[in-house]
Amino acid sequence: MTSQRRWPPWHHWYTVVLLCTAAVFISYLDRTNISVAAIQMKEQFGWTETVKGYVLSSFFVGYLAMMAASGALANRFGGKIVLGLAVLWWSAFTMLTPPAALISLPALIIARIALGAGEAAVFPASINVVGRWVPAAHRSQAVALFTSGLSIGTMVALPITGWLIRSYGWPMPFYAFGAIGIVWAAWWFWGVGSGRSADTEAAPEHRAIPWARLFALPAVWAVLVAHFCSNWSLYVLLAWLPTYFTTTFGVSLTDAGLMSAAPWLSYFVGANVTAYFADRMIRRGRSVTFVRKLTQVTALLACSAFLLALPLATSPTIGVLLMCGAGGSISLCLSGFAPNGFDIAPRYADVIWGISNTGGTVPGVLGVAITGWLIDKTGSFTAPFVLTAVISVIGAAFYLVYGSGEKKID
Repeated sequence: MTSQRRWPPWHHWYTVVLLCTAAVFISYLDRTNISVAAIQMKEQFGWTETVKGYVLSSFFVGYLAMMAASGALANRFGGKIVLGLAVLWWSAFTMLTPPAALISLPALIIARIALGAGEAAVFPASINVVGRWVPAAHRSQAVALFTSGLSIGTMVALPITGWLIRSYGWPMPFYAFGAIGIVWAAWWFWGVGSGRSADTEAAPEHRAIPWARLFALPAVWAVLVAHFCSNWSLYVLLAWLPTYFTTTFGVSLTDAGLMSAAPWLSYFVGANVTAYFADRMIRRGRSVTFVRKLTQVTALLACSAFLLALPLATSPTIGVLLMCGAGGSISLCLSGFAPNGFDIAPRYADVIWGISNTGGTVPGVLGVAITGWLIDKTGSFTAPFVLTAVISVIGAAFYLVYGSGEKKID
């Protein structure tokens, strides 16, 4: 009698998490394309680096304004409806970006703010979906997978945007990527239910969000500070990598897009490999607090070391390798602060993400703009990289002291 090989079962929640990953992927197509397009837009519209920094950072004004509200909406109405409507909203404003830029600089900034307001929902709503569909023993991996979709979106957006601009002009990436979001939304509303997986905890009765209790927890503040410091590195890399390679090494726009994609592959691989071992360590008895602190502190300290070494790069190859080290290192935070809300207060993990990413979005407004200002003032990337490294070290120390993996609120 021959035995037949049986593949592991395909749980429905795998599909749900993959669709959340696709939503994050699309969101980063839509927010990242301008970091390449802005190189030609700057020439066409006569922007300084400081003005370009304002354009790049305006997205985060809307993103910041709606982040906490998105977490509360997802907690109240569920991640399915909030995420689906958000993708439709931001896809529309992605497609409206080129006509807005041709009208005026203020119109472009308004369109970018509206885009950011829509994308604010992608992570809180996805956290809510994970809480509804994914068993607790697999949530580090689920959170790391969908959040690391940002790296694949960035990795694809940078070279594809460069190619589309070269072939069809800078407006084309906005039209093409916006259309992809509309297709995703149709699939999402048709294929995903509004309930819960049988593998997760029973649905809790609705309660008012205990905002005061959440803000009184040092562990929540540790998540917020870690999110802020991790995102400072992330957003500086996200917005300025193409410019770094073109200005530092004089490479072409297409080559800059390709070089800028490599660190995001490191980010994706590092995030998901680390999450697998993080869940495995927890299942084998390591304390959740230990695992969260190990991954978060390592992420920040290792990233800061690579950034401090970047000014010493003497060739594009060395620059790419150091950027890959920085991207791969900071990805470890997706097993640190990112799933930490499920540990502290699982009923309000989406709200905690909304709170922490409100602080985590400030670097998108300040960090990206300050980087542009420092480049204008100093003529190099050394000062912004040193500043980013200092912020990372401070964040690691804070999380090491106040971070926790213990449940604080039922």
